[in-house]
Amino acid sequence: MKERRKIGETRLYRLEMNEKILSSGNKGIQRFFALDSGAYREGALPAATKELMGLVGSLVLRCDDCVFYHLDRSVAEGVSREEILEAFEIALVIGGSIVIPHLRRAFENLERLLEEAGGPEGGNPEQGSA
Repeated sequence: MKERRKIGETRLYRLEMNEKILSSGNKGIQRFFALDSGAYREGALPAATKELMGLVGSLVLRCDDCVFYHLDRSVAEGVSREEILEAFEIALVIGGSIVIPHLRRAFENLERLLEEAGGPEGGNPEQGSA
């Protein structure tokens, strides 16, 4: 079985690679990253709701890196385990059985993130930029 990166390593890798990509000077890439970041900021919908929406979309699209990111952000936003499990359910209904392998990894990561956050329900840890 593939070795799993530690949570901190995953966050650091994402941060370092995003910095490299953004420092490339490509305006189109920079604009897209800005659009992506802005979409998840608090607005008419709370940031936590937007992260759950991102989580569902990521599961349906089968992007494990994206799933981890939105799980991490959801936990940081104080989303409960039960709320995340309901989002998993929606993703399964929309995406079907092809989502199940990604759901397994998501469930494993959810347990790790909640444990890091201080228990089965998690919390709102000081995590900095994912």
